[in-house]
Amino acid sequence: MSHPGKLPRLPILCYVTDRKGLACADDYQIEALHKRVGAAAAAGIDWIHIREKDFSGQQLSSFTRAACAQIKQINERNGEQTRIVVNDRLDVALSENAGGVHLGENALPVHEVCNWLAARPDVAAGGKFIVGVSCHSAKAVASAARDGADYIFFGPVFATPSKASFGAPQGVQRLAEVCSAVSIAVLAIGGVTLDNASDCFAAGAAGIAAIRLFQDAENLAVLVRELRAGFR
Repeated sequence: MSHPGKLPRLPILCYVTDRKGLACADDYQIEALHKRVGAAAAAGIDWIHIREKDFSGQQLSSFTRAACAQIKQINERNGEQTRIVVNDRLDVALSENAGGVHLGENALPVHEVCNWLAARPDVAAGGKFIVGVSCHSAKAVASAARDGADYIFFGPVFATPSKASFGAPQGVQRLAEVCSAVSIAVLAIGGVTLDNASDCFAAGAAGIAAIRLFQDAENLAVLVRELRAGFR
């Protein structure tokens, strides 16, 4: 099984945001997303990955600031350890005191980010700030692990519209091969559901990342309990 290192309890559950997928009018999407972020934290989801790629820098900073304040209150009240992870924008993640940055294929080089953080123990010490990378091949996974990433999203494992541009599903067997090849946490992404999440865990995944699984759930607390019960 991929090793979580300085990361949280297993399995790691990560909600990847997509406000445009919420069932509400466009004018209410940001407000609805704030509510969903709060509900996810209250339910015990470990990470909330803010992935609103069309936000301007100002919009992303504003949303991240509000989300971090919201999560801090929920964590203090409920004893949770949910963290906010910002997609691609290291500058926003750092300026708004988020818990990490997640780098896509066209983002800053992993080794540059990790080297910079290594020189800033005030930021990175004790796992306060983590670096994740999206990978779609075994070669990319090995490279990200070598360059210092704390965790990896690997997929798409199953068929899903949001990851169709990355080609055919990788499958559970390829997921297992990747998990056994690196010592950092591998989270399965792409078409993950309550029914197939246990297959990902059995393949060695340290957790799962998903949009619709968490965003569309009617009862997040029940979903989280069922997912954790399926981890062996």
